[in-house]
Amino acid sequence: MSEQRLYYIDLKKSRSILKCVQFCVDENFNLMFEAPLDISLSDSGFKLVNFGCDDLQDQEKLSKYLTLCVFTNHTGSLCVCYSPKFDSWEQITYSVFYFHKGHSKTFTAALGSADSRVTKDITFLNLDYYVAVYLPGHFFHLLNIQHPDLICHSLFLTGNNEVIDMLPHHPLHSLSGSLVLDWCSGKLYRASLNQSYLLEFLWNTRLDCEKMAVLHCVLSGGRSPPFLEAKIIQWVSENISACHSFDLIQEFIIASSYWCIYPETSNLDKLLPYSSILTWTTEIPGITIVTEEIALPLMKMHSFQGYWEKLNFHLEYVKYSKPHLHYHNSMVRREWHSLILEETTGKRRSKVYVRNILDNAIKVISNLEARNLEPRLTPLFQEEDNHQRLLVGLMASELKDHLLRHLQGIEKKKIEQMVLDYISKLLDLICQILETSWRKHNLHPWVLHFERQASAAEFAVFHIMTRILEATNSLFLPLPPGFHTLHTVLGVHCLPLHNLLHYIDNGVLLLTETAVTRLMEDLDNTEKNEKLKFSIIVRLPPLIGQKICRLWDHPMSSNIISRNHVKRLLQKYNKQPRSSMIGNSSFSIEFLPLNYFIETLTDIESSSQALYALEGHDNVDAAFVEEAALKHTAMLLGL
Repeated sequence: MSEQRLYYIDLKKSRSILKCVQFCVDENFNLMFEAPLDISLSDSGFKLVNFGCDDLQDQEKLSKYLTLCVFTNHTGSLCVCYSPKFDSWEQITYSVFYFHKGHSKTFTAALGSADSRVTKDITFLNLDYYVAVYLPGHFFHLLNIQHPDLICHSLFLTGNNEVIDMLPHHPLHSLSGSLVLDWCSGKLYRASLNQSYLLEFLWNTRLDCEKMAVLHCVLSGGRSPPFLEAKIIQWVSENISACHSFDLIQEFIIASSYWCIYPETSNLDKLLPYSSILTWTTEIPGITIVTEEIALPLMKMHSFQGYWEKLNFHLEYVKYSKPHLHYHNSMVRREWHSLILEETTGKRRSKVYVRNILDNAIKVISNLEARNLEPRLTPLFQEEDNHQRLLVGLMASELKDHLLRHLQGIEKKKIEQMVLDYISKLLDLICQILETSWRKHNLHPWVLHFERQASAAEFAVFHIMTRILEATNSLFLPLPPGFHTLHTVLGVHCLPLHNLLHYIDNGVLLLTETAVTRLMEDLDNTEKNEKLKFSIIVRLPPLIGQKICRLWDHPMSSNIISRNHVKRLLQKYNKQPRSSMIGNSSFSIEFLPLNYFIETLTDIESSSQALYALEGHDNVDAAFVEEAALKHTAMLLGL
C-alpha cells in the first residue's frame, strides 16, 4: 500500500473535530483536513477492534458504547457513520454524515420486541457505492452514498424479512477495501452484493421504493454482463405497469445509460442525470429520516492527487453552490422543432449544418451496431427516418458540448466516445426491451403487412411500444429509426378507425412516409380501406402527403392533388381585367363555372412565373384538375 490514513477525533470543549493524517511512502505525513462533528463524545468509550472477543458479557459491555466509522471510496466520497449508545428497544437512531454532499441524515428505525439471542450492536459495512447498516433480526439498510439525496435510492428493510434472517447474528467490523472482520472467529471476508439475489428480490418485492432502490443497486455495477442485463430487461418488460410512483422505463434507461459510462470519470454524477425523478414524497415503511446541512471539512493542503483531488472537487461544488449542471434535452427540443418546422415550410438553414447533425447520428448508430453483432428480430434501423436521426444527432452534439464545457483535463476524443457510448446505450436499451417482448410473443416480420388481422401478441407489443413512446416523449429522448413505422403498423392492426385517428391526432402515433407508403400499396380500394386511406392522407404533412397521393390511383387522391395544385397557383395569382375566351372555346362539358375556372388556371400556367412555381410537380396541370373535378363530381352523384 502506497499510503495509509489515520482518522481520529480531537475533543474540544464545545465540539468534536474529525481529523485525518495521511502517511506517505517516504515516511512523511500530512494533516489532510479537519471537519466538525455535531455529536457528543464526552464521557464516551470507544470500541477497539478485538480479534478474540467471544465472551457474551464483554460484548454486552461493548454495546453500551457508541459506534463510529469513517468510510471512503475511489470516487472521492467521505462518510462518517455514527450510532450512539442506546437503551430503548422500541427504536434505534443512527446518523450518516455525507461530507462530500454537505449534509447529514439521521435515521430512526422501529425495532419492536428485542431478541435476547441477538447482539445489541449496530453494524456498518462499507460496500463501495453503498453502506450497509443492520441490526440482526431487526433491520437491514443499504444506503446509497453516491446519490443520497433521495431516500428511494436506498433500501430499507425492517421486521421479519428473508434478507435480515440471512445476516450473521454475531458482530462484524468493517475494514478498508470492503473487508469484513468476524470478531468471534477472527476471520476476514470480502463483502459484496449478491447480484443474483438482488434480481430475485426485484422480482418478488411489491413496494415501489424497494424496486427503485434495488434496481439502482443492481445497475451500479457499471457494464453488466449480457446475461444479467437480459434478466433486468426481462423484469422491466414484464413490470412496465407495476410501478405507480415512477416510470419504470424512464428510470431504467436513465440509470443504466448513466452507469454505462460512469466508470470513465467520477465527475459525471454532476453532469448527467442519475435518475428520472427529482423528488420523492412517498413514505417508506419502518423508517423516518431527518436531513440537515453540515459544515464542510477544511482542507489543510493546497495541492491534491488521487482521492483527495476528487474529494476536494466535491467540496468545491457544494461550497460554491454551482448551478444545476445535469444535462437535459431542453435545447435539443427547441432546435429539433425548429428544424422540423423549416422542413415543412420548405426552408432549411445551411446544408452543412444539417449534414453535420446527420453525420453525428450515423456515428451513434454505427457505434451501436458495432457493439451488437447479433441480428435483431425487430424491424428497426431499416429506414432513414430523418426526424429521429436529426434528434439523435442533435443530442450527440449538445451532450458533447455540455461535457466539453465542464469536464476539464479529459481528451476530446475520449469525451466524444463517451457521448457515442451513452446515446448508443440509450437506443440499445429501447431496442432490447422491444426485442424481449417480440421474442416472448413470438412475432414475425410479416406483421408489417397491413392486410393481416391483429393477434393478441401484436396487441401486447403495441402496448409496450406505446409505453416506451410515452416514457421517451416526456424526457425528449430519441428512438431507434423505424420505431414509429412499426408502431403505426401495429396501431392500424390493433385499433378501430376512430381510436386510430384519435391516437394520430394526439401525437401518440406518428405517421411516417414508409408506413403510409406500405399502407397504400398493401390495401385494396374497398370502402373500408378507402375510408382509412383518406383519413390518413388528410393528416399527413404537406410534403409527404403530395408524395403519397401519387401512389394511390383513386379519384380521392386526384382530388387532393388538384386542390394542392390550385392552391399553389392561386396564392401567386394577381387578377387582371381580360376578355374571356369561353365563347370561342370547345369545352366538353357545358358548365360555365368550371369552364371559366379551368381557363383561368390555364392562363396562370402559361406565365413564366407559374412555370417556375410548378417546377418538379409531376406535370399536374389544368387538364388534370378538370378531369379530377369531373370524376369527383360523378362519384358524389353516384354516376
